[in-house]
Amino acid sequence: MSATEFAFTVQDFKRVRTMVYEFAGIDLSDSKRNLVYNRLAKRIRFLGLDSFKGYLDFVEAQGEEEFVTLINAITTNLTFFFRENHHFEYLAQSVIPFLLKKNATSKKIRIWSAGCSTGEEPYSIAVVLKETVPSGWDAKVIATDLDTNVLDTGRQGVYAIDRLKGVEQARIKRWFMKGTGANEGFVRVKPELQEMITFGQVNLMQDWPIKGPVDVIFCRNVVIYFDKPTQSRLFNRYADVLANEGHLFIGHSESLNKITDRFELLGQTIYRKIK
Repeated sequence: MSATEFAFTVQDFKRVRTMVYEFAGIDLSDSKRNLVYNRLAKRIRFLGLDSFKGYLDFVEAQGEEEFVTLINAITTNLTFFFRENHHFEYLAQSVIPFLLKKNATSKKIRIWSAGCSTGEEPYSIAVVLKETVPSGWDAKVIATDLDTNVLDTGRQGVYAIDRLKGVEQARIKRWFMKGTGANEGFVRVKPELQEMITFGQVNLMQDWPIKGPVDVIFCRNVVIYFDKPTQSRLFNRYADVLANEGHLFIGHSESLNKITDRFELLGQTIYRKIK
């Protein structure tokens, strides 16, 4: 297909930018114009439409469901188990021991995976909880994303085995079931992990069903799409739902510097709430 299959005017791109910013807080730079064209042209073709203007009119007429499809098309959901593994080591070696003392009376731990994508992150968290939290404790993971398709993948818990690249074999054997026959090359997470996780759709720019307090929030490689004012609002809202001295994990290319003063940096994009 040629690059001029569909007319894509400056006005069309401005309209896309406005729509995704108002709906999902995503700030598209001018450099993303070709990416937006290429990703959305597939959707326009699929729907049998003949222009970007026609597609954007369609999005506005359809409402939230098509807005989500648009957002999914222009963002990336590639992830894998124990990505940025130092975060999970810190969770196991420092955060969980801290919470076992702090929450000794309630025996309750809540961790929120915000922007959980296809579920590898919340399942990695659940593995750590299973390996470090004594029986008798109520330890749960809340996994949310805007994209209902990736949430369905997370609920099913079936993955290509290459998503476990780098994970030690003993861990894979303990927490995953390898497929055979037609399912060879895939793994399924064990039911005891699935039972720990609640998957649900949340738009981080709108009201949250999660009121807190939660002990830990993972929000990694999500705010790279947001401008600084939107990041500031989001991280301050996270501070509001985190328990005192709650921990926040963000992506390796992200920072809270000059974004919010409610956290202290512990190192390697790990933060602790201070107010």
